Amino acid sequence: MNAMLAIMRRELRSYFLTPVAYVFIVIFLVLTSTFTFYLGGFYERGQADLAPFFNFHPWLYLFLVPAVAMRLWSEEKRTGTLELLLTLPITPGQAVIGTLIASWAFLILALVLTFPIWLTPVFLGSPDNGAILCAYIGSGLMAGAYLAIGCMTSALTRNQVVSFILSVVICLFTILAGFPPVTDFIQGLFPGNDAIVTVVANLSVMTHFEALQRGVLHLRDLVFFLSVIALALFATAAIIRSDQETKKAEGF
Repeated sequence: MNAMLAIMRRELRSYFLTPVAYVFIVIFLVLTSTFTFYLGGFYERGQADLAPFFNFHPWLYLFLVPAVAMRLWSEEKRTGTLELLLTLPITPGQAVIGTLIASWAFLILALVLTFPIWLTPVFLGSPDNGAILCAYIGSGLMAGAYLAIGCMTSALTRNQVVSFILSVVICLFTILAGFPPVTDFIQGLFPGNDAIVTVVANLSVMTHFEALQRGVLHLRDLVFFLSVIALALFATAAIIRSDQETKKAEGF
């Protein structure tokens, strides 16, 4: 546990020792405000809710979260510090979890700093604050899922650009999986097999995030996001462990 905490502190400190954290937070706050009040038609809708705010989150995270995650392991591999890190009394799994928690905490901080947007409908009307809180939880879980996928792609390559592109492609699939063009395509491949179409649709983050946006907190939605995070972390740890064993074999 002490080793994991050390990894977490190291990762969090690395964000705020450079302008990366501040630039990301400013960009995130500016984009969320712009999309909510201008592109989302917040005032024109005449409703005291934050639907315009949350509707853009999957698309914002699609590019911003992979940009955060792409350096997590790619940079360690490129600079050779991964080998040094793994000489510490810590398993690859613990290192991966500690790194993810630190990066996730940073993303949650950026999300929490959007609270003035929440105050806007509170002052203008009587919003369902329970539904808004539920949507915030869903947004945080979705950011964690994207981040875990980004960790996995970052562990696959030394090149941060390649990691970013792979992460965007995979996260884009998790968005589009529930859209009619994709489900119709699957239906065409497996005519009359609605079970496969349902499975593919349930792989979409939109299917689960939209339920949380409505204030409906189902266990299946929480399990989905946590399962994506767990599977991606398991894959990341396996990749790092495989690299470690390969280097040992080469050294031998």
